[in-house]
Amino acid sequence: MSHKGRSSKVTRRALLAGSAAGVGAAFGRFPAPAVAQAAPFKLGLLTVKTGPLAQGGNQMEQGVLTFLKETDNMMAGRKVELVIADTGGAPAGAKTKVQELVERDRIDVLLGPLATFELYAINDYIQQQKIPTLSLAAADNLTQRQPNPYLLRASATSSQALHPMGHYAATELKFKRTLAIGEDLSFDYEEIGGYQAAFEKDGGCVVGKLWPPLVTPDYTPYIAQIADCDSVCQGFAGSNPLRFMKAYGESGLKYPVVTGWTGGDDALLKSFGDEAIGMVSCSPYSLEIPTERNQRFIDGMQKSFNVLPGFYAAGLYISCQVVEAALKAGGDTANKEKFVAALRAVSLTDTPRGPLKFDHLGNVVGSFYVRRCGTEGAKYGLKLWNKIIKTYDNVSQFWTWPEQEFLAHPVYSRDYPPLQKC
Repeated sequence: MSHKGRSSKVTRRALLAGSAAGVGAAFGRFPAPAVAQAAPFKLGLLTVKTGPLAQGGNQMEQGVLTFLKETDNMMAGRKVELVIADTGGAPAGAKTKVQELVERDRIDVLLGPLATFELYAINDYIQQQKIPTLSLAAADNLTQRQPNPYLLRASATSSQALHPMGHYAATELKFKRTLAIGEDLSFDYEEIGGYQAAFEKDGGCVVGKLWPPLVTPDYTPYIAQIADCDSVCQGFAGSNPLRFMKAYGESGLKYPVVTGWTGGDDALLKSFGDEAIGMVSCSPYSLEIPTERNQRFIDGMQKSFNVLPGFYAAGLYISCQVVEAALKAGGDTANKEKFVAALRAVSLTDTPRGPLKFDHLGNVVGSFYVRRCGTEGAKYGLKLWNKIIKTYDNVSQFWTWPEQEFLAHPVYSRDYPPLQKC
């Protein structure tokens, strides 16, 4: 991962030199020349460059830079000044860096953060400062029971991809008993909770849940507890899915594996081995989506960074599309409430993930793709490929439950839904 970090920095310098932008010191500021028609638009990016989540954090940055490369560093006729902050993947770091972006750098819009626990940590501050925020981080409850009026999410809630995955596992894969495993963090609680609720709604049963820490040197003791099931649902993120699946493959266990968008992310395909063959994932993005916009995005990522995108990159690219659309619609960044209203009114048909819109709580409604990992259809020099086997359109954060019924339940947590006797 450190080697990848070095190469992406070199590529980023090359990209910025090509677009007549420079990199500042700690935050990677893009100085914007004076534009007669409008002041520069200040875009802040809260990402992660160190630790197990850095793989996704690097992709987030690359997604933004790919969009800005396409638009010659402009949005709606305004030069973009991008300021990048590294949280270190910690709540305290997220708090410090968002304060710097807002109070020192005077950003107009915040993109990020990556981790659900980071978004929960800065949520109150975002509301106090009235900062329009397009978050990649999932944090279910911030567009549910405790909605933040300044927050939008063009990616997914933690549970949003796992609802259709649970439905598919029960109704089409015909699984009856799943053992779930994920990091001991809110994102994974919400992911696994979503899978469990949908899986059990359609007749399945989650027989147990295992919660290794985010930084786990060896998954073997946890894998040794996997038994009495016909399937495994893993909810890992960043580079941890690679480590878990390798250890799972070496264990000799043959239970089929299902996962969400982080656990089977397309950007990991180059690093997975045979242990990932047959893994079924559900994601709001796929390399296989056959549109010109997606192909342009993939080509841009390859040209600038020599990498293939997953949803971390696609999510930030799409967030930039949403911001640009709001600016083009006349969104006034000087009036925070009006600009958030313009953002929430955005409806796009031409994004790398396909059409999307926002619900009244600021969360995305769009397509989710169930994929099977294998060799069929592989391209771009990859040995493995996530082949789309089913598409769920217009998926909301409430899945098929009526909104009020869904919200009457607690947010998905370590212990909710509770385990049932199978």
